[in-house]
Amino acid sequence: MAGGDVLETGEASNSGGFRIKSYVLRSGRTSKAQQRSLDRLSGAYCVPFTESPIDFRAVFGNDNHVTVEIGFGMGSATAEIASENPQKNYIGIEVFRAGVGRLLWEIENRRLANVRIIEHDAIDVLEKMIPDGSLDAFHIFFPDPWLKKRHRKRRLVKRPFTDILASKLKNGGYICMVSDCADYCDSALAELSAVKTLRNACLKFAPRQRWRPITKFEEKSLSRGRAPTELLFIKE
Repeated sequence: MAGGDVLETGEASNSGGFRIKSYVLRSGRTSKAQQRSLDRLSGAYCVPFTESPIDFRAVFGNDNHVTVEIGFGMGSATAEIASENPQKNYIGIEVFRAGVGRLLWEIENRRLANVRIIEHDAIDVLEKMIPDGSLDAFHIFFPDPWLKKRHRKRRLVKRPFTDILASKLKNGGYICMVSDCADYCDSALAELSAVKTLRNACLKFAPRQRWRPITKFEEKSLSRGRAPTELLFIKE
């Protein structure tokens, strides 16, 4: 995920408890180039958040398979995957403005007609905009690991959010999660395994998916001796 200072990590629920968000709001600055892309391209490629279901055909102009990526950071992996798979549609959800601007630049530079962005909290987006049984895949690459024990309740890949993910997938759709935090991967494995409609595609952790490009973030992790771990679950 993108860097910067943490400004916000969650919000109170109606009952006064902690409500998980899908993101960490950060203070990283938006460059002039990123801001230009935001100003010029948002209208064409950013889908406004609404509280009504999205019409994928109206958004993309076709009925191709749709993958949602939660927290795409600077969008390099999103753009490369979309470029390699023009017959599929991709929706990236991100609140980091610099990342949104960068992915908009990638969309224009690569002439990607199959990518759209929703700049909003992913939990709200899934609950309000994504119809049940409508998606072919979720990509969750390097979500915030919340390393301190007292913060682990803030992790995204846990129930009941994993149940929401499963409910939005078509039968045969998949969830691919990648993290360089071993503890997070262990907990995510348990949380996803607890969802009755999901099946682990592997005995435990998955081998590296060859279609997934290695990002700069991942290169830094590898250089520090933190090899990423992957999870691949299938909706049944």
